[in-house]
Amino acid sequence: MIDPYLIRKDFPMFVNGVKMQGHPLVWLDNASTTFKPYSVEKAVERYYETETSNSHRGDYDLCFKMDEEVLNTRKKVANFINCDPTEVVFTSGTTASLNLVAFGYGAKYLKEGDEILLTQAEHASNVLPWFKVAEMTGAKIGYIPLDEEGRLTVENLKKALTPKTKIVAVAYVTNVLAYIAPIKEIAKACHENGTILVVDGAQSTPHMKTDVRDLDCDFLAFSGHKMLGPTGIGVLYGKFDLLCKTDPFMTGGGMNAKFDMCGDVGYLQPPLKFEAGTQNLEGIIGLGAAIDYLGKIGMDEIESYGRMLKKYCVEKLEETGMADIYNPHSEGPVVAFNVKGVFSQDAATFLNSRGIACRSGNHCAKILIDYLKVYATVRASFYIYTSKEDIDALADAVKHGKEFLDAYF
Repeated sequence: MIDPYLIRKDFPMFVNGVKMQGHPLVWLDNASTTFKPYSVEKAVERYYETETSNSHRGDYDLCFKMDEEVLNTRKKVANFINCDPTEVVFTSGTTASLNLVAFGYGAKYLKEGDEILLTQAEHASNVLPWFKVAEMTGAKIGYIPLDEEGRLTVENLKKALTPKTKIVAVAYVTNVLAYIAPIKEIAKACHENGTILVVDGAQSTPHMKTDVRDLDCDFLAFSGHKMLGPTGIGVLYGKFDLLCKTDPFMTGGGMNAKFDMCGDVGYLQPPLKFEAGTQNLEGIIGLGAAIDYLGKIGMDEIESYGRMLKKYCVEKLEETGMADIYNPHSEGPVVAFNVKGVFSQDAATFLNSRGIACRSGNHCAKILIDYLKVYATVRASFYIYTSKEDIDALADAVKHGKEFLDAYF
């Protein structure tokens, strides 16, 4: 079992004793971003202090070393999700990856009357690009119904699929309710229907083993900063033949084989054709270090620990008698709740007064409010350095619901 206090020795935010409102920091906003271990920090520092160079831009030792660093991280990512390195595209994050699929593939192949299927639980990054592509192409947006708990089921997907459904875009783990979708079965149903499956892996890839070959998804997007890596770096996985069919979202230096005055342009093969301009090299190096760190712990261990924390948090909040919990049975390390009679932002403000960092609001899942029948929730989310004592502190604060509106008065 993971020992969070042993792990905290690897993280500057804990070693440096960061506080909020004079209290020791209780960080329960890991679904938003995670802390970075010393190994990631030092990898980025090494780039700036002894390895600074561009990549694919020079015929000298430093540049060659940077080319190798980028390729090495691409191989680490490929091993992490079980794909070929040629299927790993570096982006700025999940949002950029999903936009690349939407505009590079969806806008190219969708036509009037075609259908894109989403769910109400999707993050804005997996909704708004498809809205825009539908507007551009005349395609229509449809929704796969969630079951009574908020799960995406294969049965409901099959009922929603039609011959006109060309793309299904769903989260492996949603960022509010945190149910794990049966992606492998969903992929099978999609492919039997001639449908492309796009998976938002922002909340799944950091917390569970991801094998894209076994899942058979067509595209997968995720971010480095939610899995101990730097901000501003992400990945788009795509099956190589689909990447070949996808147009680059951006063009510029480093992604073309040739161009001339007549406008004749030849692009490089994937993944390079999607990586225009100078890449976030320190971010790529940091992502590689983050994958190394997670690999030493083991993704099965991380998933098991997250499930334990989720169960423990639900139990402790239920004991208070003060919490309405919206996802008590989901598997992901996220608890969405409200304190009875208290608006979510007021609750989060009170938690902040006790040094507890939780997110409040609709968490960029604005169409989920029609399903939940509440405008906003408080979200507590966990990772490898989260302790039971952190959750105890949250539950103790929730007990004092009558104090919430008086937190700063």
